Amino acid sequence: MRTPNALPRPPVIAAVLAGGRGTRMGSPLPKQFIEVGGKPVLQHTLEAFEAAPAIDTVVVVTAADHRERVLALARECAPKVADVVDGGETRSDSSQAAIDWAGARVGADALILLHDAARMLVPGRVIADVARALGDCEAVTAAVPSADSIIETGDGETMTAALDRSRLRCVQTPQGFRLGTIAEAYRRAASDPAFTPTDDCSVVLRFLPEVPVRIVEGSERNLKVTTPIDLVVAEALLADQRFGG
Repeated sequence: MRTPNALPRPPVIAAVLAGGRGTRMGSPLPKQFIEVGGKPVLQHTLEAFEAAPAIDTVVVVTAADHRERVLALARECAPKVADVVDGGETRSDSSQAAIDWAGARVGADALILLHDAARMLVPGRVIADVARALGDCEAVTAAVPSADSIIETGDGETMTAALDRSRLRCVQTPQGFRLGTIAEAYRRAASDPAFTPTDDCSVVLRFLPEVPVRIVEGSERNLKVTTPIDLVVAEALLADQRFGG
């Protein structure tokens, strides 16, 4: 029971970014519609957010010609999906579409989690941890330690530096934000068309440097299905319950 002095919890929106064409998959079918374990990749993703108690509403961003297909899928498996909206040419365009959609419906203090649809095995624990972290921060990402040594190259052919692996992390999604924070970061980013981020926390890092970006523990299970080998790994993880978190 909520105590009389407790403040209402801000609404939490999950934006599932499903606009990719999946060119690296080498399939005529966009990767979000390829079946893994008997279900489309996107269905696994939507079901993860549908089952997450922290999430109030889901919006899916996709290509305009996939909208009806996504709507039909959402009706079957994800009642939390409030809308399916058109994305853009780039991932950041799709993030902007989700931010604009949320901004037209809720206040700047609302929370938004931006998630790649291709991360179909995101554990509920990771979703919960990202949402919880926003209780006392403005931006947060899931991340895992790098298992590989990372190098820098000058020309793609010659190694110029070896980075300290102990300080490196591999970024995952969801990434979470106070809606007003990420909206302002993208507003400032619009003045620099040469900036092409591949994730949303890097927009905050670049354009709102005064805002710390929190890191919470991701999961090795939370892989991004991008190439055919990822489909094989995802099938194996689905079949092996030892890898639940």
